Amino acid sequence: MSIDADLLRAQCERTLLRTDLPGLGRRIEGKVRDCYVQGGRRVLVATDRVSAFDVVLGTIPWKGQVLNQLAAFWFERSAGIAPNHVLSVPDPNVTVARECRILPVEFVVRAYLSGASPTSIWTAYARGERRYCGHALPDGLHKHQRLPRPLLTPTSKAEPGRHDELTSREEVIAGGGLSAGLYDRAERLVMELFAEGTRFAEKQGLILVDTKYELGLDARGELLVVDEIHTPDSSRYWYRESWESALAEGKDPKALDKEYVRAWLVERGWRGEGTPPALPVEVRCEAARRYVETYERVTGQRFVPDLEPPLARIRRNLGLSGG
Repeated sequence: MSIDADLLRAQCERTLLRTDLPGLGRRIEGKVRDCYVQGGRRVLVATDRVSAFDVVLGTIPWKGQVLNQLAAFWFERSAGIAPNHVLSVPDPNVTVARECRILPVEFVVRAYLSGASPTSIWTAYARGERRYCGHALPDGLHKHQRLPRPLLTPTSKAEPGRHDELTSREEVIAGGGLSAGLYDRAERLVMELFAEGTRFAEKQGLILVDTKYELGLDARGELLVVDEIHTPDSSRYWYRESWESALAEGKDPKALDKEYVRAWLVERGWRGEGTPPALPVEVRCEAARRYVETYERVTGQRFVPDLEPPLARIRRNLGLSGG
């Protein structure tokens, strides 16, 4: 990966913070994506917003382009394993998709005892907890160690401005969020996706540490993968060659994900409560480099950013007036 440092710094002033695209339908703003819903379809615009601990912190250059294009790569690659909502990708930042009834659970799969957030499996284990999201954990494990098997550790989907909550299969079913049959269908699907993601990452010299999947039901009741898949926002990757030495030395493995931003915040004493520290340009640029490197390392393809002003380009590519 080779990105001119001056270009990257200049791009910090030209990021895509938000969109307003009349004519696309009802607008729904998420932490990262602006969605427009109309007539059985959903237009997802991946902005450059970055969030950590469920709080939007600012923007990262080209982040939306990386996320949207890496998600498109994985949606195409995994279509034989699990159907997804994608209809087309008409712009570097945009995916047009089928509208679905989104399941009220985020399906988080973890293969390693890691994480820095207050709800991470490592944080819980370090406190002495030996049951996590309904799964029993053995004694004697170490930070960043591979778990005996990948675990599905669901979270409830919080309203905007609130934090997602850890839950379990039993709690989801008892609370009426999903039936046992639908939960088990979803579990089989995401575990197959995670196994494929793990195999492919290994070929690229990476470890897929954990990831989050979102699922929906279409009008026929078919389960679809939605939102994104195996991106730096939803997944954590480590360099395979660094993991064993880091584990032996008690260090953090070299990572490719937005954990860099989380770790920077934690070092300054912020874990999601109160006002977050502002991200300096240097941190934003380093995060951008990591996003781009993740795209290139995972896909094996060179990332070529589109430098055209994003809003005008998006309007044109979607056939909207005012482009």
